[in-house]
Amino acid sequence: MATHNDTGKIGEALALDWFEEREYTILHTNWRHKNLEVDVIASKNNMLHFIEVKAITTLQYGHPEDKISPKKIQNLINASEEFLYQYPQWQRIQFDVLSITMLKDKLVEYFLIEDVYE
Repeated sequence: MATHNDTGKIGEALALDWFEEREYTILHTNWRHKNLEVDVIASKNNMLHFIEVKAITTLQYGHPEDKISPKKIQNLINASEEFLYQYPQWQRIQFDVLSITMLKDKLVEYFLIEDVYE
């Protein structure tokens, strides 16, 4: 497996712990429909969160959140439409990004960007 895949898997595992510590209920991880994927689908306070997780091990090319393209956000939105078609009971939704920076010999840093699309 490529190093970036390993980083992604570690980042997603850290993200799940981070969200659970903040009392989110994890509903799905790596939810897929055709070519679309949502890293984490979780709920908290009757809000459904579609979450993109981005993790990096170096700041050489910028922060993790800088690597999320408009196309990635559009894919998140498209996936949410299918999810809501399958699970129509949700009335309140939000799109979030969790940025995780895992630098060698430093504490892991988390940066949650909420409501990236309205």
